[in-house]
Amino acid sequence: MSFTYQTLKTQAIAVAEDDSTEFSDYLDTGIDLAEIRLFRDLDTYGLVSYTTLSCSAGIQTMSLPTGTRITKSLTYLNANGSATNLLLRTDEFVKDYWPIRTSTGIPKYYAKWGYTQIVLAPTPVSDAGIEFSIITKPSALTSASNTNWFTDYASDAIFFALMVEMMSFSKNPTALAIWDKRYNDAVATLQNESRRTRRDDMQDPASPESENNTQDTPAKFISGAIERLQGKA
Repeated sequence: MSFTYQTLKTQAIAVAEDDSTEFSDYLDTGIDLAEIRLFRDLDTYGLVSYTTLSCSAGIQTMSLPTGTRITKSLTYLNANGSATNLLLRTDEFVKDYWPIRTSTGIPKYYAKWGYTQIVLAPTPVSDAGIEFSIITKPSALTSASNTNWFTDYASDAIFFALMVEMMSFSKNPTALAIWDKRYNDAVATLQNESRRTRRDDMQDPASPESENNTQDTPAKFISGAIERLQGKA
């Protein structure tokens, strides 16, 4: 079943068998903490969003899209219609690679510049679009925003996470341990679901990040890699 903001609260009260005012008043805090925990534990395309912002000629830094928690990838949109994937580097690398910031060119690299900005290298030679693939936290559940990605696609996990927080509030360590295990089990199945979206059916992984894109177990993958190396010897 899918939950809503209201049914999460109703079911938490029913399952905990606690209709006290103190318990009810803490539910909003519990939901907020549950969402934060679930967001940080999951690695899923359900939390990925895409947006395009403009970089300016001669300006090396630019702000990240509002709500960015993790930058997944950046693509520089060339004036001729082609696209170039920018490579992530450290800010120290960018400073060393492009020390004269007023010098311009076609960006190849980017680095985090604090928490809300990035720095490009080379400094853009012209105004252009930067396509961002980013991880964002879904809008918080409230009485005015009754559902989000968590309630629609991870309803069991968000409910179990809420019960963990409420059992912590109730100072019930036995029940907390039970709900925490159910939460971790639910997250494990969601992570496996995410893994399945990143794999292919080819003999060799199609993605350079093979550990996220192969059906092989680690042992089988290592064995296959050794056999391929021996075959090329």
